[in-house]
Amino acid sequence: MSDIPFPPRAWITAFLGIARRETLRFVNQRGRFLAALVRPLVWLFIFAAGFRAVLGLSITPPYQTYVLYEVYVTPGLVAMIQLFNGMQSSLSMVYDRETGAMRTLLVSPFPRWFLLASKLVAGVVVSIIQVFTFLAIAWFWGIRPPAIGYLTVLPALILAGLMLGAMGLFLSSAIRQLENFAGVMNFVIFPMFFASSALYPLWRMRESSTLLHDICAINPFTHAVELIRFALYAQVNWLSLAVVLGCLAGFFGAAVFMYDPAKGLWARRKGGG
Repeated sequence: MSDIPFPPRAWITAFLGIARRETLRFVNQRGRFLAALVRPLVWLFIFAAGFRAVLGLSITPPYQTYVLYEVYVTPGLVAMIQLFNGMQSSLSMVYDRETGAMRTLLVSPFPRWFLLASKLVAGVVVSIIQVFTFLAIAWFWGIRPPAIGYLTVLPALILAGLMLGAMGLFLSSAIRQLENFAGVMNFVIFPMFFASSALYPLWRMRESSTLLHDICAINPFTHAVELIRFALYAQVNWLSLAVVLGCLAGFFGAAVFMYDPAKGLWARRKGGG
């Protein structure tokens, strides 16, 4: 890595180049955009309608009154979009590694943390577009948080998207084959989603199983969901904010370390080989 200082314009040009590549990939994969919407819409239109009569919800923050089940699950479905997008964005890293395209990126004289952060930010922008499209559809279904919530939720979406994307980057650093990553995605995504507060409040988990409640309470995805849920109603869940920031720093730091050929997993594999 070069120690030559770069002018600000060079940093901006490098970031825009990476962001443009991610944007073109997203634009050329229209099926990815539709798939990101189909999953949460199925939960909202079908499962939420069926569970409405089964699952009663008490008044819990940030809600000031009783809410329908579809209102409760909407923040969890928003986080689901970001979780899947973060994993799919990381999937492209494994693909680029197999095709050799990532070698071109990582031999750049720019710091590795900057290159990974640029890709991470570009992926989050794509996920936010998907999220607001979903919220627009949900609005016609009667899911209507306060108007200010569509603005106050933006910082929460950025932080949650960065945290989930950084987790995907970390996982992709340890996987060398595209086929293996698909299995890891299922192993990570579904336990994180179902063992969280996305579909059921934590107090219901406690009624069912104390152990399950504790697992959900320490799940980073739970705190991403709660951060988004409170932000949609112009409130802040400080515990969730702290957990998301801490997990973001941890996952991203681990990803930068693992993608360093001199220090990370690649170096140990090369040495072992």
